[in-house]
Amino acid sequence: MSDFADDLPAFPRRCREHAADVWGASFDHPFVRALVDGSLAPERFKFYQMQDARYLEAIADAFVRIGTRCPDPDDKLWFVEAAERALRTERALHLHYGERLGYGPEDLRSLTLTPTNRAYQNHMLERTERGTRLEALAAVAPCPWLYRDLGVRIWDELGGAVDDDHPYADWIRRYADPAPDEAMDIGALLERLDRWAQEVDDAARTRALEAFTTSARYEWMFWEQAWTQQAWPV
Repeated sequence: MSDFADDLPAFPRRCREHAADVWGASFDHPFVRALVDGSLAPERFKFYQMQDARYLEAIADAFVRIGTRCPDPDDKLWFVEAAERALRTERALHLHYGERLGYGPEDLRSLTLTPTNRAYQNHMLERTERGTRLEALAAVAPCPWLYRDLGVRIWDELGGAVDDDHPYADWIRRYADPAPDEAMDIGALLERLDRWAQEVDDAARTRALEAFTTSARYEWMFWEQAWTQQAWPV
């Protein structure tokens, strides 16, 4: 099994080490465990899918903002394409499940964001505006990286296959299948994270580690808000 931790560049390795406890907690969350074994209630999965669709709009915005700060055209293009893939590829999966679970584009547009979802989006977008490029990238990196890591672990746990009658087979195959990842090149993301870490001082690297760990915490909280079907208290 490989979870991208075996041969990491220096700064991405520091990020993973800084967020180690939080990172592993996502895999053990009851939402993830129930999703893997197929016992997850459809209403919880629907709640998650709808909130996630709106989160992806925000991470696409974050990718675009990072792209505007890149002097290198290749970096700029990579982030623009990452934003497009986040919207196009992931949106197709969300709308596919919408047909099954009973929601459509208008339902997503009118959705009230949970406190966790709104806070996570605000954290990412704030770092893209007020942090260095490294801090901005560190804030968005846990989402695609953690999902890919989870996918590899799930694939290993299931023995490299998922039954067609599994209620969440499409989701598992999307993130767990070891075939080339069409939505995000994690290696390219981590290369930029490492390269940009070499361009800033220790203080900026420390802030980036904190931004990374904060986003990893929000990833766990995202499972939790779906598991509890979080609502605003007032």
